[in-house]
Amino acid sequence: MTSTLFILNDAPYGNERAYNALRLAGALAGKAEQPVRLFLLADAVACAKGGQKVPEGKVLRHGEVALCGTCMDARGLRDDELVEGARRSTLAQLADWTAAADKVLVF
Repeated sequence: MTSTLFILNDAPYGNERAYNALRLAGALAGKAEQPVRLFLLADAVACAKGGQKVPEGKVLRHGEVALCGTCMDARGLRDDELVEGARRSTLAQLADWTAAADKVLVF
């Protein structure tokens, strides 16, 4: 079993980097024995904001999803605004996930 960590930094709008990362994470998570984790930093925390009208497949649905709490606070994003399954986290958690991952992809 190979685990993959995706680290996203870019906002969900303006370019397609975050969108493509989410698409790839979803496709990878759909394969057998492919655990996927996503950690959202900086403007990427907006990818997990609930209530957005987004194309099918852009919603975070697979694997574990964590957001940088400091980044959330800087952007006024509250815990109760997150999509189901996403949660506030820390850089310490990101460090643990990075150390445990077989592959780390940064977008």
